[in-house]
Amino acid sequence: MTPDLLEEGARRVQKHRAAPTGLNNTESGGRSASDGRLTTAGEVDVAHGRILYLEDVSVSFDGFKAINKLSLDIAPGELRCIIGPNGAGKTTMMDIITGKTRPNEGRVFFGSTIDLLRHKESEIAQLGIGRKFQKPTVFEQLTVFENLELALKTHKGVKASMFFRLDSVQSDRLAEMLVTIQLAGSVNRLAGNLSHGQKQWLEIGMLLMQDPKLLLLDEPVAGMTDEETARTAELFLTLKGKHSLMVVEHDMSFIRTISEIVTVLCDGSVLAQGTLDQVQADERVIEVYLGR
Repeated sequence: MTPDLLEEGARRVQKHRAAPTGLNNTESGGRSASDGRLTTAGEVDVAHGRILYLEDVSVSFDGFKAINKLSLDIAPGELRCIIGPNGAGKTTMMDIITGKTRPNEGRVFFGSTIDLLRHKESEIAQLGIGRKFQKPTVFEQLTVFENLELALKTHKGVKASMFFRLDSVQSDRLAEMLVTIQLAGSVNRLAGNLSHGQKQWLEIGMLLMQDPKLLLLDEPVAGMTDEETARTAELFLTLKGKHSLMVVEHDMSFIRTISEIVTVLCDGSVLAQGTLDQVQADERVIEVYLGR
């Protein structure tokens, strides 16, 4: 979740009233997307067939090379799964993409024209890259509806929030999102009362309200029941094509359900890439990750 959304959410929780909030009596937060490098607001140049491009990226921490000459690219609308042993560099790679960590060398581009290394973490989120960490981050003292409303991509400011009312388009979008994340029946429930899986879906919905072009999802089904895992797979497959997704996960059955291309990281670089069957048959992958 982005820093500005966390800040706005904290303010919302502090002033939250116990009275239930409905479709026609709500407040809003969120952020507005803008970047001087984009010729058309909300668009990313994918004319070359790639929405994310990393080339020879390296980063070291106290002499340890967490990422080592990593090169990777993702197509628009692709659902890419990333696997690998602990310490392979999966989280560090996402930190670099989102601006949390700066590499020592290499290039990272969003589309053909946006050099992510020139942007701050908050700016990268505004450009259209959303990230979900393993542990769900929702505002537990707010309802499901209020969490989604908070994430609406609207002008952010005290005055704007005070006088904000949902228009019909925004109301329809919220209603559609509730169906997409399978929480339409929990619209007025406090987020803190949701199951672990439902909180994960809610946070994904909050990211989707920001209209991201690329979603980075870190172990999204960890701790879920089998039923919740199956529903999450369904959700990701509906998002594929509309958004580009990078999914870091260890659950092989889940990966088999959603994946086309799987990238295996080891020691900070790409060890293997292909279908799940191909990488599972790779002797190098068996040796360092899957075991015999």
